[in-house]
Amino acid sequence: MSETGGASGGVREVKSAARTVELLEVLAARGDRPARLQELADELGVPRSSMYALLQTLISRGWVRTDVTGSLYGIGIHALLTGTSYLDSDPRVRVVRPYLDEASEALGETIHLGRLDGRDVAYLATRESHEYLRTISRVGRRLPAHVGALGKALLAERPDAELPEGPYEALTPNTHTSRESLAADLAEIRARGYSVDREEGVPGIVGFGFALRYDTPAQDAVSCSVPVARLTPAHEERIVAVMREIRAKVEAMVPAGGGSVHWR
Repeated sequence: MSETGGASGGVREVKSAARTVELLEVLAARGDRPARLQELADELGVPRSSMYALLQTLISRGWVRTDVTGSLYGIGIHALLTGTSYLDSDPRVRVVRPYLDEASEALGETIHLGRLDGRDVAYLATRESHEYLRTISRVGRRLPAHVGALGKALLAERPDAELPEGPYEALTPNTHTSRESLAADLAEIRARGYSVDREEGVPGIVGFGFALRYDTPAQDAVSCSVPVARLTPAHEERIVAVMREIRAKVEAMVPAGGGSVHWR
């Protein structure tokens, strides 16, 4: 088995394992756009024959699927099963879920739970508004942390020195694209106690984000998303009050560190 010294902590990285993970990440990132063999070989910089052998191994184990012609490849069902296992095994997610239901019932809006993963936020749970359904808020979705209420609430829990230099990716005309602009917004979030995303990630949607401080710094946050057309000053005040109460209830229920296993 080939190895390389690229891993951290003095442990040598297993090259074949790294290549497998990279392939799965590439397929997952493509969503509903299947890939051809040569595309994958080119993107990962490996010989076509090696890529074909790896794909066939993963197909046989359910991690990759192919079409009836055997020429198109996509992420397989075992990726879903493993992701579901991650959610089911996480004690924090189990505790927070009922409070997402409570917030959804109280506000009639879409409620999210997200976790910081590098420079992105991964959505771990969503309760959709019955009045405004969007496939974009599915579990497993990732967004750059600088564009949404969840991510900004979590970035505000960290020193500005950790922010990348930029420029940042713009998803809408309202997205913060400079370090200075984002840092100014984070200062307001710290003073206010929660984040506001006014059409920065999705046009027509305003979000309110609340960091869950059972970790230091916080890794998880909850948010409420509302269509601009339905957001009145009174409704905004109600959202903030309910979400603050939900945050307090969650933080009171989750032990510091999130349970007996302290994952890093």
